Amino acid sequence: MPVVRDLRVLLRLTNFRRLLLVRLLSQCADGVYQVALATYVVFSPEKQTSPGAIASAMAVLLLPYSLVGPFAGVLLDRWQRRQVFLYGNLLRALLAGCTAILITASVPDWLFYASALTVTAVNRFVLAGLSASLPRVVDADRLVMANSLSPTAGTLAATAGGGLAVGVRLLADDSNAMVVLLGAALYLCSALASLRMGRGLLGPDEGLAQPRLGAALASTAHGLVLGLRHLAERRTAARALAAMTLMRFCYGALTVMVLMLCRYAWSSTEQEGLALLGLAVGLTGVGFFAAAVVSPWAVGRLGAGGWMALCAGSAAVLEPALGLSFAPVPLLAAAFLLGLITQGTKIATDTVVQTAVDDSFRGRVFSLYDVLFNVAFVGAAGVAALLLPPEGRSVALVVLVAVLYTATAALLLRWRRTGGLR
Repeated sequence: MPVVRDLRVLLRLTNFRRLLLVRLLSQCADGVYQVALATYVVFSPEKQTSPGAIASAMAVLLLPYSLVGPFAGVLLDRWQRRQVFLYGNLLRALLAGCTAILITASVPDWLFYASALTVTAVNRFVLAGLSASLPRVVDADRLVMANSLSPTAGTLAATAGGGLAVGVRLLADDSNAMVVLLGAALYLCSALASLRMGRGLLGPDEGLAQPRLGAALASTAHGLVLGLRHLAERRTAARALAAMTLMRFCYGALTVMVLMLCRYAWSSTEQEGLALLGLAVGLTGVGFFAAAVVSPWAVGRLGAGGWMALCAGSAAVLEPALGLSFAPVPLLAAAFLLGLITQGTKIATDTVVQTAVDDSFRGRVFSLYDVLFNVAFVGAAGVAALLLPPEGRSVALVVLVAVLYTATAALLLRWRRTGGLR
């Protein structure tokens, strides 16, 4: 397979292997920690979980990526990236250990969320640093290959970490603290793995003139405003982002519904509910993988706008057909299909943005894309918290999502006919 062949080529590069190991351990720890937080909020026997609690947890897990992300590069261009991996992961190991203590001590929720927020905020610096470091360990001819394979490997590691967290929690007598400590141990391993690389290997180069920090941060904020203006002038990219935001909102609302169904409607014990949630997450992951296989062919045949319209239209039909029963088997099938549909739309949106936006604005537009992507998911969780009853069955939410999918498909078809999004 071409992917296996490309990976073998890259793994011959010693420093790439070392940087990849830091990524795999770090993102595996992310998967463990994030699932530990989610299961603590949703499946702890001592907690009466509500949609509002789930919305709060999603805000903690996702919003730091959006708020910190655009400004992370300013500091990464001033700090040695190897040191960011070392001290960032050491800090996360310490903070994750504190989170485990807070879980055991049954502290107020706000203190627990504050601890979790600090861990996820540091994560953005580590992920941005991993991407910024790749050109230092891979030559220019192999950089595109490395940019494709390295993040994919990290995503798989995070998924594996999530599965590991579910397994440990089921085996460790429902001990959320034990799972969080496993995440802390993996963060520590990632920090130690970074020591195998020289301190100055990953840059930035010393002696380069840097603007003052305040000026750099102000310039970043101004750059985002300019990126927003540029996006307004590129209607094709703006329309693709609008459609993706709506579909991400729908996906977020359905995610909260499935969490509540797993917790209360489909199971009599926390273990059974957690196992069902793990199955739903796994099927969604299979849908993501299927989208990666199918989308290049579909975009080639239908165009990006046509594939997005097909995804939205399919979701408008399948979501109420499978969802209104509120039964496990139809909704688990929907988890796979909506994983495929949502990820297929994202792949097409990425393509549109990359081709429609000028190269000099692409980074800033993708930062805005990141904000929209995560804020839509958190906003959907907030709306779901208003509509969902405790057991998770809400006809109103299913109908609302179906209407949004239908409206998105209609807009995409209209834009495609008028040439605004092909």
